[in-house]
Amino acid sequence: MKKDFYEILGISKSASDAEIKKAYRKKALEFHPDKNPDNPAAEEQFKLAAEAYEVLSDPQKKAKYDQYGHQAFDGAGGFGGGHGGMNMDDIFSQFGDIFGGGFGGFGGGGGGPRRAKGSNMRIKVKLTLEEIANGVEKKVKVKRKVQAPGVSYKTCSTCNGQGQVMRVTNTILGRMQSASTCPSCGGSGQILDKKPNNADAQGMILEDETVSIKIPAGVVDGMQLKVSGKGNDAPGNSIPGDLIVAIEELEHEFLKREGENLHYDLYISFAEAVLGISKDIEAVNGKVRIKLEEGIQSGKILRLKGKGIPSINGYGSGDLLVHVNVWTPKTLNKEQKQFFENALNDDNFTPHPEKSDKSFFEKVKDMFS
Repeated sequence: MKKDFYEILGISKSASDAEIKKAYRKKALEFHPDKNPDNPAAEEQFKLAAEAYEVLSDPQKKAKYDQYGHQAFDGAGGFGGGHGGMNMDDIFSQFGDIFGGGFGGFGGGGGGPRRAKGSNMRIKVKLTLEEIANGVEKKVKVKRKVQAPGVSYKTCSTCNGQGQVMRVTNTILGRMQSASTCPSCGGSGQILDKKPNNADAQGMILEDETVSIKIPAGVVDGMQLKVSGKGNDAPGNSIPGDLIVAIEELEHEFLKREGENLHYDLYISFAEAVLGISKDIEAVNGKVRIKLEEGIQSGKILRLKGKGIPSINGYGSGDLLVHVNVWTPKTLNKEQKQFFENALNDDNFTPHPEKSDKSFFEKVKDMFS
């Protein structure tokens, strides 16, 4: 089981942005590769801290994590959040600026050329309730920026491939040397050498690619998943960006979703309510047969355990709540009308609610408990 992000950084859920940043800087400095050479355990802790900071420093990601835990980002097939899709270059390029050059590899600390990362791409995937309940693999066509065939890059002459330029300034303490990102190559150490005619100024072209996305069961409308490395490329020896997948839930014809529970309105005739009957109702995994007892009342709620939506955190499934509605006929023929007129004074047709027959407000309370 993955370790809690707050526990990794040693902070509480109420920590401020500044406290999160400070805690990450402390952990990253402690486990930085420069201080722990050839130490796989320290490198693992370094990556875990970066993973935690990536989520907790982003308000939207943090809110999703607080609500859904690791499942908000982890899914089968490489969804983001896990450091399995984040290498050391990712960490240096994304978070190095908060270290102020304290160690090599971070923001002007003399760590050599930095691998650029391509921009992220965003798409929306529409899912039916059945697909959400069972999980699904979707194949989508995206148009990505990739390096054009035949493009070549050469060593940047401004920084000689180092990705940084050194500056010497005179101070009252003497001559001080500092490093900054090379303005010519952006820190990559490479610049464009040759490119085909169909490529843009950076040697990139647009290319169609079919991406397979495995979506876990239980996702919710508006949730965003990440497919690592399926965004745009960047020039030179770069790291591809990510594909951000936004979930859109399509409305079901009969079922209404409320979290992990589903609601179904079942309409029955007056005769069916009096005599009792078996009915087939719609569920996300096919039809389900239920039996209605004789004399069932309108407003009765039947709860079918485990027939709702699976929890995205793996904690079982919600329920299917069947709301029974007795349909009153609006027109009657002469014989039918005579039957009900005769029943007006019949004690069997006079309402006699029992204590076990809950009021509307009690039913609503039970439904949400």
